[in-house]
Amino acid sequence: MEHSASEVSELSGRVHLGTLDIIVAVVYLVGIVAIGLLAAWRHKKRQGAADEYFLAGKSLGWASIGLALFATNISTLHLVSFAQNGFDTGLLNGNFEWMAGFTLVLLGLFFAPFYIRSGISTLPDFLERRYNRTCRDCLAFVSVLTAVVIHIAFALLTGGIILEELLEIPMIYSLLVLCVLTGIYTIVGGLLAVVVTESIQTVVLLAGAALITWFAMWELGGTAETPGGWDGWQNLLSILQREGEQEKLSMLRPHGDPDGMPWYAVILGYPVLGIWYWCADQTIVQRVLGAKDEQHARQGPIFAGVLKILPVFLFVLPGLLAYALFVDGRLDLSMIMVDGEVQSKGVYASMITELLPLGMRGVLVAALMAALMSTVSGALNSISTLVSYDLVKRFYPSVSDESLVRAGRIAAAVALVLAVGLVPALNMFESIYNGMASIISHVAPPITAVLVLGVFWRGSSSRAAASVLIGGSILGIGVFTINTLSPEGILNQLPGGFMMMAFTLCMLCSIAQCVLSVLMPDAAPAKDDGVLNGAELAWETPLAALKIPGKTKLGDPRLLSGLLIVAMVVLYWCFR
Repeated sequence: MEHSASEVSELSGRVHLGTLDIIVAVVYLVGIVAIGLLAAWRHKKRQGAADEYFLAGKSLGWASIGLALFATNISTLHLVSFAQNGFDTGLLNGNFEWMAGFTLVLLGLFFAPFYIRSGISTLPDFLERRYNRTCRDCLAFVSVLTAVVIHIAFALLTGGIILEELLEIPMIYSLLVLCVLTGIYTIVGGLLAVVVTESIQTVVLLAGAALITWFAMWELGGTAETPGGWDGWQNLLSILQREGEQEKLSMLRPHGDPDGMPWYAVILGYPVLGIWYWCADQTIVQRVLGAKDEQHARQGPIFAGVLKILPVFLFVLPGLLAYALFVDGRLDLSMIMVDGEVQSKGVYASMITELLPLGMRGVLVAALMAALMSTVSGALNSISTLVSYDLVKRFYPSVSDESLVRAGRIAAAVALVLAVGLVPALNMFESIYNGMASIISHVAPPITAVLVLGVFWRGSSSRAAASVLIGGSILGIGVFTINTLSPEGILNQLPGGFMMMAFTLCMLCSIAQCVLSVLMPDAAPAKDDGVLNGAELAWETPLAALKIPGKTKLGDPRLLSGLLIVAMVVLYWCFR
């Protein structure tokens, strides 16, 4: 991504919607808000209870958890940026989707059991039980900050840009409408309303993305004489070979690859980002905390891992198909060309314009709104939970559930206003996607190191964890500042870019955690009162979690995880 986000409005052209498109979009908006409010109304007798509001009364099944995890993760950033990435570099950025499957297995098998058994309401709560209050405060601060900036503000930015092109109205108006509508059912209904609507939004999102893929593949399957056909994949291979771009189909690139993401950067760097995002970020893990029991908490992430196979084909592949159609002369991208070069940020809007007939574009508008609303609603609910449990309840331990819920609603409303205010600042990033990824690569390492060592090593000590969280965060901020002020400096010259930067920082934090734990070990617990102490909130051995059986043989999370891993290995082999 080489151009500022503000350029998208100049490059993308205008996408005209028909009456039917507008009707579809409006019906979707009204319907999703009504469903969210209906879910809240059906549980209104228990909405004063904090667990009911923040954790859906711990009633979520594995399917709802998996769909909600997927919907919260996928935002308009994925739809717009992945199409651009597909056009520019092929399937390479699909690694962020497929590698998530392996991380979700870690969440389901190793992390979720501890979270459920300890009865926590937030991830900072877990860190306090495992380590100390300082660790809780550090993670709570980072979690609220990243929820506002990464989950909400970046989603609003990319969503506003593309909706401005689709609806032909200023960005701020569409954002205000969507924020108000999303805020209504999220703030009123809590996690249950969020999960119910996210499950529906996932289906709408996938359906809309599938439309683009289908129409692009159908167009590529035809010829100039016979538009449309079933030979799209074969024609794609032929065009890429003719253009000398066969590597665009490769997910694992060699060292020195010009696109800057060699295979070792993916394997080493992604887990650092992924473990923080999928296993330690409240916005994501809150869906698991709302599970009805441990079995569903373990199965839900695995189902989400299965769903994460789809974005490569539904979000990234369309951009590659657009590239093939363009070089073959069958896709007009003149509206987003400057000085003879395609400015690929406008590819997604151009595909909607050129490939979808009137009437179908409304489905894409609904899909874009689904992606935006689901991400924002999930982040708002996590912010309200964090503020209520990790701030309000800390200073007012005897606060009533009703007051706790009220505080959470106020926090969500304030966070939404702050996120909207941040949109202009984030619009100054030269690259939206890389700007977000760069922030994560400097935030995640200390949290990943402390969490992984805390769960898999009982010798990981409290004072060491607090020191690493604080020191690692300061180090990350310092490195990010240097990289930002000196983009050509040595810190930005690591092979593998921000992925290897994340790995390097994580290794430094892990080494520091190990050394400090040896030098500053925790004292032995004074008595055995039946409550798990910090060291007991870690596995006896790294593979101890694999001894937990499932309730049924076919539903055993270990079996399901194994099947998912095999499927991912096969897919990587096919697109190596």
